[in-house]
Amino acid sequence: MHHSENNFAFIDSQNINLGIKSLGWTLDFRRFRIFLRDKYHVTQAFLFIGYVPGNERLYAALQSYGYICIFKPTLQLANKQVKGNVDAELVLHTMIHSTEFDKAVIVSGDGDFYCLAEHLLQEQKLLKILVPNYRYSSLLKKLNTSSLTMIDILSEHRKKLEYHHKEKGSERDLPRSEPISS
Repeated sequence: MHHSENNFAFIDSQNINLGIKSLGWTLDFRRFRIFLRDKYHVTQAFLFIGYVPGNERLYAALQSYGYICIFKPTLQLANKQVKGNVDAELVLHTMIHSTEFDKAVIVSGDGDFYCLAEHLLQEQKLLKILVPNYRYSSLLKKLNTSSLTMIDILSEHRKKLEYHHKEKGSERDLPRSEPISS
């Protein structure tokens, strides 16, 4: 890889957050942005996230780390759960920006992105799919061939990506998972 590469990341924040939390640890979004830059030469990282009023500090922190936040309006369901599915926005923004990047990094273990990944692969525009853990869509697993490994498992990079509580009170600066189901 050359440092002149101009790769974009498209991140399903809820899928990654919940997938990592299911393993018992928390993703440090600041470290994750650096990881994307250093390992995959990501110049722009689009973070698709449900907008929940009251989480403005979280969104400001994410933007200060270098993410471009794309907000999805959320709905409050009868059971008090908040819903904001970002799949259509992620696919649309990837296609809108496809002439601006060399390769795309899709960050989600959701099989709904198989058609997008397959299209990018055919166009030679897919660099990697980053999934939170080994329990990701079997559809995405089909993108791996004997000569090609398209999947990178984030849980394998825990040492680099885990959030560590430094001191009491620092947790309020941590972007935590927003209560949104997809």
